[in-house]
Amino acid sequence: MRKEQFIKKFTKAVQDSNAAVFAGAGTSVDAGFVNWKKLVKPFADEIDLDIDKESDLVGLTQYYINSKMGNRGSVNQEIVYQFSSQEAETKVTNLLTRLPISTYWTTNYDNVIENGLKKNNRRGDIKRKIDDLAISIRDSDAIVYKMHGDVDSPNDAVISKDDYERYSDKNSLFVTALRGDLVSKTFLFVGFGFEDPNLESILGKVNVLLGDNKREHYCIQKQVLERDYDADIEGYNYAKIKQDLKIKDLQRYGIETVLVDDYSEISDLIQKIEEEYLKNTIFISGSISDYNENWSEEKVNQYCYDLSSFLISKDYKIISGFGLGIGSSVINGALDQIYKTKYRHVAEHLGLFPFPQNANGEKSLKERWTENREQMISESGVCIFIFGNKLVDGKVELASGMMEEFQIAKEKGKIIIPIASTGFAAKEIFDEMKQSGEYSYLDNYWETLETEKDFTKVFSTIDKIVNEVDNGNQNIYFVPF
Repeated sequence: MRKEQFIKKFTKAVQDSNAAVFAGAGTSVDAGFVNWKKLVKPFADEIDLDIDKESDLVGLTQYYINSKMGNRGSVNQEIVYQFSSQEAETKVTNLLTRLPISTYWTTNYDNVIENGLKKNNRRGDIKRKIDDLAISIRDSDAIVYKMHGDVDSPNDAVISKDDYERYSDKNSLFVTALRGDLVSKTFLFVGFGFEDPNLESILGKVNVLLGDNKREHYCIQKQVLERDYDADIEGYNYAKIKQDLKIKDLQRYGIETVLVDDYSEISDLIQKIEEEYLKNTIFISGSISDYNENWSEEKVNQYCYDLSSFLISKDYKIISGFGLGIGSSVINGALDQIYKTKYRHVAEHLGLFPFPQNANGEKSLKERWTENREQMISESGVCIFIFGNKLVDGKVELASGMMEEFQIAKEKGKIIIPIASTGFAAKEIFDEMKQSGEYSYLDNYWETLETEKDFTKVFSTIDKIVNEVDNGNQNIYFVPF
């Protein structure tokens, strides 16, 4: 599958709250953890097997336990030794847990996913064993299913033939839960080689039950490249044939493969999904205290009401700081449209960040306002600037808060759309952007944004600009927040 197509489709699953992640050992390597082959190498060495000649690592581990008369104490100790870091994190996992995904599955024993959720201020409900499935953590943001156990309970970790053979009996509820998620959610498999017998069995049963009605899932894998084989053409050709066959085989389960040339590209892909997701959220920056013959109070209120109503009708989410003179109308327009067409799902379509008015605590009011602006813009992909004036000692000035929001939006690489026809700070921002020559996505729309008086045409232009960026017609580079 083409990367662009994958980004669009998986982003849609995230937006629809239908996305899930399955993280394999590859997602934890950057945290310093070993892969399965390196984990069991000491066992192979002790029973005089060459790890490089072995492909059945489950069987190898079983041979080692057999050699110890069934005692797996050394295996448990190795799991603890290799995976006990409590602070480990990776870029890929931090990006995946920053997305508003509520379901994570993993065969890893480490705490990388949990750490990613904490880093992103999200509370995880961790399911390490069967008993955990019957308990729900209050106010959790995501469920993490550790289907092969956890470093804190190494004796329950799934690692040997015995463990796999007993899995469907001992952990049948995990099997049932995963089957249900594979039916109802769109999975992204990352860092996973699809050699795990449990997952293959579960995928096979879902395939039999659903036939041609399977949900589409995705996996990211590194492409077999000739440069990685040091002139071993025969080895390269063999690996390439096998990868192509594996990709076709995964399609039996509805899993489409996205190939990357280097593992570092995986974080870039996840970053693009986040950017695509955020483009559906629009921050409306604006304020007005002084009206004029072009913009009466009544006209300003109607403009703001119609703008937010239009954006909601186009399935955008609006974020507002309740700007002076425009906040109520923006909120009213959004709420009326939400109540009319969105089943009253207010939180899904409207985010409010009112500015605190008292400097309680250690931080000044100005610091709190800046934090508020940072948060609003971080959660948005698009920033619209309208109006922007304030009265200071009876004199009209440009809204300094709007100018600060513009600077933050620039630093974070957001799509910025200044409606210069509304005047004041919005016009100032427009002039700076146009003169810079750095905003090519507005090249066809400068005149409309500056002179168009028809509300409907301006609003349609906003939608067109965002959609063109979405379709890849413009090059917008986002900076991670």
